[in-house]
Order: sequence, then C-alpha cells, then structure tokens
Amino acid sequence: MIYSLRGKLTHKTNDLAVVECSGVGFACRTTSYTLSPLKVGEEVFLLTYMNVREDAIELFGFGEAAELNCFKLLLSVNGVGPKAALAILSVLSPQGFALCVAQGDSKLLTRAPGVGKKIADRIILELKEKMTDRIGEISSDTYAELSKPAAPVGGSAAEAMTALTALGFTGAQAQKALAGLDASLPVSELVKEALKKIGSIK
Repeated sequence: MIYSLRGKLTHKTNDLAVVECSGVGFACRTTSYTLSPLKVGEEVFLLTYMNVREDAIELFGFGEAAELNCFKLLLSVNGVGPKAALAILSVLSPQGFALCVAQGDSKLLTRAPGVGKKIADRIILELKEKMTDRIGEISSDTYAELSKPAAPVGGSAAEAMTALTALGFTGAQAQKALAGLDASLPVSELVKEALKKIGSIK
C-alpha cells in the first residue's frame, strides 16, 4: 500500500495532481482544497489512499490527515463512492464538513456536484454521532465561518485560483476570495473580483 508521496508536482488539473517520485509519476485524484496551494515544479507531500476495484486501481492524495480521514469516513457510508467524497471535500474544508455533519445540515452537503438529498441525509444519519463526539460544542459563529462554500471548482475558477497563488496569495486566501463568485465569469473578471474581496477581508 502507498501511504504517502513526496516529490515534484509535474502536472495538475481540476481534480488531479501528478507527483513524480524517483522518475515515476503518480496520478492522484484529489480535491480543490488540496490542489489550490500546489504549484507545478515544486516539491509536494501528499497522504494517499488506494482504491482497488475489479477494473481499476486509483490513488487519491490529500494535503492533510484531517481531509484523508474525512474521505475515509465518507467511503464508509453506503452509496458514497470516491467521486462523491471528493466532490464534498472540494466544497467544504475538513473542518467545515465535520461541523456540517455534526449540525445535521444535509442541505449544505448537496452543494457538492452529484450529491442529492438522499445521499446527503444518509451521510448525516451514519456519521453525525461520530462527528459530534469528535468536535464537541460548536459555536454558531464558528459553524457559519467554516461552513462557507469553498472556491468554485473547474474552468475559469481553477485558472483564477492558479493566477491568485501565482501573485503570492495563499491557497486559503484564494479560496476565500473566489467563494461565492460566478464561476462562469472570464478568468480576468474572477481575478479582479477576487482581488477586491481580498482587499476588503484583510
């Protein structure tokens, strides 16, 4: 089993990071939360999860243990596969996901592409007790902050994320600035609007 990867990031797309280790490139499916701070050509470290099926072997990579643990918990829910799990963890941070489940907010989970109310309700039902035990008391202010949607995934949004990190902003700053913006806008407009938000939230 591959526990982790450390190497140079040679390629990334909306949901994929390719990490080269000793001349071998490992393709890791991942989330926007993990991808946003990664830069092609730099050394990266990912914790991994290998999913073996009859017709495929897939590797998933995560920037922190909390996200990997949330991914594993989601896979333990009947009817939730890797694709849905990644979608959820691309719109909610690990902390936001934990608080969402503990609060029983299934509507928030349906923001993830491909996750309907039935699956969201099942996730809440099967994981709520585990999450509540882990995080204890939750203030309403903390929940509201961590449950904000992550930056939109794909297309212009992904390019805008790359542009913002290239300008020196952290992945977290870029995600916060892009969250809530119209992902159909041109890249230049997204970056412009995000920079306005960054200026107002410093």
